[in-house]
Amino acid sequence: MVRVAIRVRPGASRTAVGGTHADRLVVAVGARAVDGAATRAALDALAEALGLRPRQVRLVSGATSRDKVVEVDADDAEVAVRLAALRGG
Repeated sequence: MVRVAIRVRPGASRTAVGGTHADRLVVAVGARAVDGAATRAALDALAEALGLRPRQVRLVSGATSRDKVVEVDADDAEVAVRLAALRGG
């Protein structure tokens, strides 16, 4: 399992995963930050970007914050390579 710090940007014109903000992976989603919709959309977008099932990505902390920590249930080395590519490195 790998823990990943993400920064959610709700209300984006399109869903995108990539880049960094203060060493956090940026996840832009079209959903608004209402009733957890942006958080759910961010977790789904991250799972898709990593080539995982949505149930393999779960929120650890930051339910009401733009800065969140998620746990990815997958091979550490494989996830690390994919995360590095998403971060642009």
